[in-house]
Amino acid sequence: MSGVTGRPGVGFYLALALLAALALGPILLMLATSLRLNVDIMSDTASLLFIPTLRNYELALCDLLWYETADYCNPTFSRSLVNSIVIALASTAITLAAGCMAAYALARFRFLGRDTASLVTLLVRMVPPAVLLVPIFGIWTFQYGIDRTMFGIILAYAAMNLPFVVWILQSFIVQVPHQLEEAARMDGANPFQVFFLVILPLIKPGMAAAAIFTFRIAWNEFLLANAISDRSTRTVPVAIVNSITEYDIDWGVIMATGMLLAIPPIVFAFVASRQIITGMTAGAVKG
Repeated sequence: MSGVTGRPGVGFYLALALLAALALGPILLMLATSLRLNVDIMSDTASLLFIPTLRNYELALCDLLWYETADYCNPTFSRSLVNSIVIALASTAITLAAGCMAAYALARFRFLGRDTASLVTLLVRMVPPAVLLVPIFGIWTFQYGIDRTMFGIILAYAAMNLPFVVWILQSFIVQVPHQLEEAARMDGANPFQVFFLVILPLIKPGMAAAAIFTFRIAWNEFLLANAISDRSTRTVPVAIVNSITEYDIDWGVIMATGMLLAIPPIVFAFVASRQIITGMTAGAVKG
């Protein structure tokens, strides 16, 4: 029985163009707005034809530029950008370090309550961050006194993302054959060498996927950062929201900040995705 394969119809391309417009439209609009002066944005005669300018990006990055801008320099965004990068990278590193060891213990060791611990780990991740807002604020402020510090934000993000990292890495470790670990032990490797030299190289795809997820959550999170941060430890999402007042809204700088906000996660995802491809071929054996 022979099948006939036809080319996609006009409706398919129309639907594809509509989806592309819905996905790229807001990004292009934000980019166009970031390249306009505020007077052009608020003008009643604004059109698609305008003279692009980098003034909004200069105002957002004025504290990081090697030259002085003509306008007043407000270092709020540059400071929050550095805070976001440090907090996202540190929380991702801590989460991966603790998560891979916890996942290995749950996947390989036999102990009382292992299945219950694995289930509870996944259930904890289902709790919305908004539910944790009040308890974290109270504990961080009145018991530990680590509110308004970068360490407090990093610790909160690591605790929030750790259950998901444990869950996803556990599924990768289970797929690693036991024979590889037994062969390493027969060659004289101790448990730490087995874990770091055998297990970790084989679960690089899982660690890369977990790193992308953890970094994205830490980079975009707003509720917890807004509650336990101050002027010197604000992240970029909090700085953007706090720049909006009832007297003045600088849409050009806000849109430029939004465009700059999207760059680090894209770069991090690109670097981590390359580890996924590399890890898929790690430990391959030719037959």
